[in-house]
Amino acid sequence: MTLSVDLFYSYRSPYSYLALPKTLKLVAAYDLAVNLRPVYPIAVRVPGFFKKASPQFARYIVLDSRRVAEHEGIPFRFPRPDPIVQDMTTLDVAAEQPYIHRLTRLGAMAQLEGRSLAFTHAIAPVLWDGSVTGWNEGDHLARAADKAGFDLAAMDAAISADADRYEQVITENEKDHAASGHWGVPTFVFENEPFFGQDRIDLLVWRMQSKGLEKR
Repeated sequence: MTLSVDLFYSYRSPYSYLALPKTLKLVAAYDLAVNLRPVYPIAVRVPGFFKKASPQFARYIVLDSRRVAEHEGIPFRFPRPDPIVQDMTTLDVAAEQPYIHRLTRLGAMAQLEGRSLAFTHAIAPVLWDGSVTGWNEGDHLARAADKAGFDLAAMDAAISADADRYEQVITENEKDHAASGHWGVPTFVFENEPFFGQDRIDLLVWRMQSKGLEKR
């Protein structure tokens, strides 16, 4: 029997990106469906979060995410530009967020089609692997998405025509994410039990094996 796990994912989160290789290996190795459910970053979900957090918070994430990438052999660099429009000196988050709104709505559209993991696997490296500066310009995202069978222009047009539909998907994802018992990303949820972080995947596999997870 195929087991199913939800993955709450943010396109700004370095740890979400760093969880993708292990997630794809899971799907390849086990009879498992991973339902990637995009949510907005905490900078959007919790206004003023970074101003309230310790000043060491962001610095540690930068240090640790680079360390994890190096350890795992994953190409990595913080996106240029940042998917969140934020003044990193004052930590003010802009009211208008064109990049993260677009990315998250695209992910929500792919979710409705049952292909959000494939879509995210296609486009996330464009932001994060360090090969592209100006990921939001030109046809970088479109070419990556096309290789995975997605028509980015058609997706953008559909979202522009009915943005509320995809916002509703994101809102529902965020409600279920909160209900799972955790607020961070990536969070895997299996049978209402949250597993937060790319470093909890082994524990997730252990739990699913106790529920009958089988190799392919």
